[in-house]
Amino acid sequence: QVQLVESGGGLVQPGGSLRLSCAASTSRFSIYTMGWYRQAPGKQRELVATITSGGSTNCADSVKGRFTISRDNAKKMVYLQMNTLKAEDTAVYYCNARETLWDRTRNDYWGQGTQVTVSS
Repeated sequence: QVQLVESGGGLVQPGGSLRLSCAASTSRFSIYTMGWYRQAPGKQRELVATITSGGSTNCADSVKGRFTISRDNAKKMVYLQMNTLKAEDTAVYYCNARETLWDRTRNDYWGQGTQVTVSS
């Protein structure tokens, strides 16, 4: 079992920046693909960005060039640096840890979420 705790959300003006952090409880943190997802009111949860155990990253087209995902395996942390925030980035942001087993079974773990509100 993996416990994830997000922090860093809040209210920011359009064009501003925020850095989200996610702390993981597992000793096997380095093997997980870590990700950030978000869910806006009335919408489905969507992928924001992921980073593999090897450091390869992927992000949604809507945040490319503005958001950066990173990880620190020694600290068991994953981060999401969000720049040039827009009103449409307003959502609850969730940290995810994904383990893919030898038979391609996936185990997903989620944090409780942190609210990001972009508004003037």
